[in-house]
Amino acid sequence: MNLIVNNKKAFHDYEIIERLEAGIELVGSEVKSLRLGKAALKDSFVRVVKGEAWVFGMHIGYLSTVDKNYAPEEKRSRRLLLHKKEITKWEERVKLEGLAIIPLKLYFNKKNIAKLEIGLARGLKKHDKREVMKKKDADRSMKQAVKEFNNR
Repeated sequence: MNLIVNNKKAFHDYEIIERLEAGIELVGSEVKSLRLGKAALKDSFVRVVKGEAWVFGMHIGYLSTVDKNYAPEEKRSRRLLLHKKEITKWEERVKLEGLAIIPLKLYFNKKNIAKLEIGLARGLKKHDKREVMKKKDADRSMKQAVKEFNNR
């Protein structure tokens, strides 16, 4: 797996319940741009429109060698390639439980095909984020104390 971009903000703002790998419908020189790492997932999200999953707000920059008249729009919506059962299952959970579908990682798989890992997520409250930060800080200080003890 060749990681292109990781959505760090998603892991900070959401609790990931379930993950799924999806293909992306790309046009023109977007694959070459992805190989150069010109992508961002920061404020992107997934919606189901008329039975199809679409990712909105995902930025894929165009190459400088491409004519600007033929370059695709950088923040256009892109269709995700998923099975109908998966889409309907996740759409029902979003409607009933108030969850969100967010992109987590963009990468090339072993067959060199661009894939997007999406996650079914529940938003974290402010106090939940604080607890997670306290836990990480405690773990970090504990590891540092063990390391100092072992170095004596």
